[in-house]
Amino acid sequence: MAELGKEQARQARRILAHAGLHGHEYAIDAMPAVVALQQRGQVTAFTSDTDDLEKLVPSHIVVKKV
Repeated sequence: MAELGKEQARQARRILAHAGLHGHEYAIDAMPAVVALQQRGQVTAFTSDTDDLEKLVPSHIVVKKV
């Protein structure tokens, strides 16, 4: 289980700013991005909205549609 607190919220805000995105729609996607970035090794993130999550994570994180 991933810990999501103030530092992770700050990281999510930085991810959004770096991607040039804002708003609650993207803020929801930013939290799984934070969790994916915390993982080691090969990472695959599953989501129903691949387009938004792919904008927020680096290319080494594989994003798959559920």
